[in-house]
Amino acid sequence: MDQRGFDGGPAQLVLTASVARRYYVDGRSKVDIAEEFQLSRFKVARLIESARTSGLVRIEIGYAGAIDVDLSSRLQEAFGLRHALVIDSPEGHPSTLRKELGRAAADLLSEIVTGEDVLGLAWARAVSAMTASLTRLAATPVVQLTGALARKDADENSIELVREAARISGGPAYLFYAPLIVPDAATAAVMRHQPEIAEAFAHFGSVTKAVVGLGSWEAGQSTLYDAMRPEEREDLTAHGVIADISGVFVDAAGAPVKGRTSDRMIGIDATQMQAIPEVIAIVYGGAKAPAVRAAVRGGLVNALVTHASLARTLIGEG
Repeated sequence: MDQRGFDGGPAQLVLTASVARRYYVDGRSKVDIAEEFQLSRFKVARLIESARTSGLVRIEIGYAGAIDVDLSSRLQEAFGLRHALVIDSPEGHPSTLRKELGRAAADLLSEIVTGEDVLGLAWARAVSAMTASLTRLAATPVVQLTGALARKDADENSIELVREAARISGGPAYLFYAPLIVPDAATAAVMRHQPEIAEAFAHFGSVTKAVVGLGSWEAGQSTLYDAMRPEEREDLTAHGVIADISGVFVDAAGAPVKGRTSDRMIGIDATQMQAIPEVIAIVYGGAKAPAVRAAVRGGLVNALVTHASLARTLIGEG
């Protein structure tokens, strides 16, 4: 870290450097850092911003793993994908891998999105990592595809993702304040008619490129699974669910599944997702191979950003 451009006192310098190291080097969340230093999350955010603007922290856009061109090509061909990007990175700590894939996905999105596109973003930690790495994007509308799923270990929600992407692109943002899951179907029906939610939903049909998360329907492999009550998980499992794609549930054949929770979701549905010309899933973890196959088989995902070990498993080399 370079302190020459920092104009605070030595105590502030040490605090700012310590917070920046936790965030950028150790991959800690703002919530965790705030708890460790007994600061508010907003103070942590200001210190991180100060570290960047003062030059105390210098950021280079890139990712630890290089693109495995051969494996990317073979994965794309094996599954008939529009795009496949495989990072030659070991399957290490999830937060580190998520950041590497997020950077790669950001580079891909910067390359393929044009001013003729409409970009849709669903909530997922991997999508959050991608948005955090975006530095340029063609002027395009950005549409929020799902409500927020509050998690202690996640700093951004659906609204912040969309707002940040729209800020970078300079295009309009269609966003709404709502949770991904509400208590009952009646509440969901009322919320879908609220003006800002209805406006965002009305743009689903215009989305040409979307970025989503993809989870395997088991503990620790899906943020949605982990957030649900046991009886809700069991109901969807009994219906054959093996994967969720940012709130869209599918079985092993890739067929959409409607369980008791489906009518309580605030977000894009399977039919709407299947109609999007290009849906990019950022996915990591070898256990998710069956979920990836199901999502591709069902026509819900047709582009992947992943890592080498999962790619090899998918094409039968793992």
